[in-house]
Parts: sequence; structure tokens; C-alpha cells
Amino acid sequence: MIKLDFEKTGGLIPAIAQDHITGEVLMLAYINEEAWEHTLSTGKATYFSRSRQKLWIKGESSGNVQHIKEILIDCDDDTVIYKVEQVGGAACHTGHKSCFYRKIENGSINVIGEPLFDPEEVYKK
Repeated sequence: MIKLDFEKTGGLIPAIAQDHITGEVLMLAYINEEAWEHTLSTGKATYFSRSRQKLWIKGESSGNVQHIKEILIDCDDDTVIYKVEQVGGAACHTGHKSCFYRKIENGSINVIGEPLFDPEEVYKK
């Protein structure tokens, strides 16, 4: 099994999801050892939800799954990049392609692009 250093960071390490074709950063989340092992065994990006304190398979609610195409590990074994195929086009729970859809310009925050789906419809809480 491929070992990462979860102990150094208190059990969670950053996982950056990046579009495997364009290189666009889609999101940053955290993984624990269980999420890491699940990702490796299924080929679907799995994270640890800090707010819900449980595993989170990306797309389990929205259908916007992330299929792993490549994984990069940093030199300290405590950060990963998941190069993914983003099913459905949107990685962000707000409906945007990327969680990084806001840009600082001239001292203001501007939204880049339009949501690809309506979160109220997709998540129906």
C-alpha cells in the first residue's frame, strides 16, 4: 500500500483536484487514510468532510463524480494532487465548474463564469 504521512498533520492532508486535461484547479479538500484507501481502490475521488466528520465520495449527492486519472504526491508525503475527469462539469457545490470562481480585481471580488447547475435543485435539502 502506498503510504502518506497522515500523522504529521493530525490525520488529514490536503488533496487538490485538478482537471486532467486543462490543468484547472477545481477544488481543495482534505483526505484521511480511509478516504485515501477508498480513492485508490475505487478510482473515484473520496474526501473527508470536516463539517460532517465523515467520508465524502465526490458526486454522491450531485452525480458530479471525479474519476481519478493520475495522482501526484508531494515530496513530504503530506499533500496530493488528484488529476480528475470531472463528470457533469461542475466541481463546486455552488454549481460552478471550480470552487475558485471568485477573483480579486481592483480591490473587489468578481465572480468568474456562471453556475452550471442550480444547487437548490441538485441537493434539495
